[in-house]
Amino acid sequence: MRRVRVEVHGAVQGVGFRPWVFRTAEELGLAGWVRNDIAGVFIELEGDEEALRRFRRALDDAPPPLARIREILETEAEPTREPGFRILPSADAGPRSVLVLPDVATCPACLAEVLDPEDRRHLYPFANCTDCGPRFTIVTDLPYDRPSTTMAGFALCPECRAEYENPRDRRFHAQPIACPACGPHLEAWAPSGEVLARRHEALVAAADALRRGAIVAVKGLGGFHLMCDARSEHSVAALRRRKSREEKPLALMVKDVAMARALADVAPEAEALLSGPEAPIVLLPRRVDARVAAGVAPGRPELGLMLPATPLHHLLLREAGFPVVATSGNRSDEPIATDEREALVRLGGMADLFLVHDRPIARHVDDSVARVVAGAPRLMRRARGWAPLPAPVRAELPVILGVGAHMKAAVALSVGRQVFLSQHVGDLETPEALDAFARVIADFEKVWGVAPAAVAHDLHPGYASTAIAQRMSADRGIPAVAVQHHHAHLVSCLAENEADGPALGVCWDGTGLGTDGTIWGGEFLLGDARGFERVAHLRPFRLPGGDAAVKEPRRAALALLFEVLGERAFEREDLECVRSFSAGERAVLARMVSSGLNAPVTTSAGRLFDATASLLGIAQKSSFEGQSAMALEAAALEGSRLPGGGHASDSDAFPLMPLPEGSAVLDWEPLVSYLLRNLSLGVPAPVLAARFHAALADGILAAARHAGAPRVALTGGCFQNRLLTELAVERLEASGFEVLLHGAVPPNDGGIGLGQVLVAAERLKHLHRGD
Repeated sequence: MRRVRVEVHGAVQGVGFRPWVFRTAEELGLAGWVRNDIAGVFIELEGDEEALRRFRRALDDAPPPLARIREILETEAEPTREPGFRILPSADAGPRSVLVLPDVATCPACLAEVLDPEDRRHLYPFANCTDCGPRFTIVTDLPYDRPSTTMAGFALCPECRAEYENPRDRRFHAQPIACPACGPHLEAWAPSGEVLARRHEALVAAADALRRGAIVAVKGLGGFHLMCDARSEHSVAALRRRKSREEKPLALMVKDVAMARALADVAPEAEALLSGPEAPIVLLPRRVDARVAAGVAPGRPELGLMLPATPLHHLLLREAGFPVVATSGNRSDEPIATDEREALVRLGGMADLFLVHDRPIARHVDDSVARVVAGAPRLMRRARGWAPLPAPVRAELPVILGVGAHMKAAVALSVGRQVFLSQHVGDLETPEALDAFARVIADFEKVWGVAPAAVAHDLHPGYASTAIAQRMSADRGIPAVAVQHHHAHLVSCLAENEADGPALGVCWDGTGLGTDGTIWGGEFLLGDARGFERVAHLRPFRLPGGDAAVKEPRRAALALLFEVLGERAFEREDLECVRSFSAGERAVLARMVSSGLNAPVTTSAGRLFDATASLLGIAQKSSFEGQSAMALEAAALEGSRLPGGGHASDSDAFPLMPLPEGSAVLDWEPLVSYLLRNLSLGVPAPVLAARFHAALADGILAAARHAGAPRVALTGGCFQNRLLTELAVERLEASGFEVLLHGAVPPNDGGIGLGQVLVAAERLKHLHRGD
């Protein structure tokens, strides 16, 4: 007889792990115990050699479906000859390193019960078990037990108590367990707060309101959605007007995959992502006959679709019977509302009806957004379903907080050999967003019971996140480490791929302050967390009006034209980007680009996309970030299917020009000349958009060959562009390069906190050594 002690670390709480251990041990005739603590799951097993071997094989090969095991440690213990196997109470001493599981979409077993007229949970919108339901949005402390969740105020009825305490039941220690007799309930409220209906009648009232064209605020897992009939132009237009969201695409919720197929082309990889336990919004090619209002995604070839993530949403979509817009319940640049009383104030004037419930939400969590790129899921917004899962790192790190950048804010916190990644917060543009950002930081420190030894932030001194980091540094007496924006992007991609050693980072985005004080964004950085060398970059150009050029791509287009044509650029009235300005405006812009007054220099790939969209007559102004680049990609996808689309005719359209010091510049001037020449010859703009993307991929390959590194990481917001990414991957891999892409960590600024933490850790290491 042997006795072994097994430590299991990872996402192993709230997933039915202890009952799985209990059942497996009993089946194998093993004695001992299992318990949760704030570091993971601890097991002691006693029995014969063969039974212990079979247990370990089951643990390795067939753990609970939602478990994400990071590490298993096994040591010998003294046999005690105790009989039977027990589940011990949770322990809460020691360092906290356990993974808090994200919220998980309703499992098939729970949905079947909710739809079964004979089941006691029939039509109950809060059914869940250890395989599904809320986690991150209800946990208030560790270890993850019911008293440490927002379900603490709901006393279990005898039937739920029996399920909760039975290790053979799939609801054993399912902390959010509830039923109609003892759990949360729905209410339908008027905008005044008057209760109009309760329980299932409230859900029916909400579906009826949607059917009549009303806008309904629905309290879900991590906050409110604003919903309306996605087929109704009138309802969609009203929602846009009330929410002040002019053109940015709106997400849709559909009842099931069949309804999704009626609206979009759903490839097998996309279906797996759409119907997986994370249930994100997935960007899918829209069908030409899709029955949705044109105002849902104006001019976009894709629709953002998601399936219901909770029984509440399943029941509402079944009751309504049609796809609904399901956009975040907030005003522009604010976090989503989470409390029903708060929602009456913040969403007042937007919603005609409120469908609410009395289960408190511990923290706001948006819907995640993903698309399939290069054959695999890639996140663009990391929130429900993924946050706060960590990125594993190879070495023990000091506790470091990475506060990210200014746009798409999210934080990262290192604890031991893990870097926990927060949910998406948003752009730090309003007091409400800053308050939410501060709450996320405080929340992470509380849940994992740590205080940062250092705080890492972006190099840009004007970012709100930088100010927060520097204030924390002063108040707590801890180091504040400034990390260059694109260096953080590169290291984030390396870390996600668990890649050691340097790589060439193709770091393309809209804006990031460079070490030379200019605006970078089209960078080729060779390095890792220890440092980098800027081996190449896009040719610089000016942005007349600075930030105004982000909202008006035509300004960037004029700057490129000026570089190519000089003063003649402002006479090219055959081009919409020139024609759209008055003579007086052109004169002012000419002075800006010729003198440099209020026209900062940039190497931004994002602004190059904007300028090209303007030159080709595709977009002159943008009402939201990335709009013109998205329109250019959409045109390119169309153009790649037309004769002559998909590759530049001139192989020298985007040459790499070596510099004396050994670096190189990727020169866009021949490409701009090529586009202008072909426009004048009548080549369709979509075909030229496709050739532009192909030329950029050729340029990336040229820079990779120049750098000579065998591994290339594609990172930054420009690599949300599926066409650019897939073209670059195709060329690089065909030439023998290993290509690293983001997956569960966004390539945009939502992922740079991870890179900041790891760069700061290296800096602190050198600081402590006195280097």
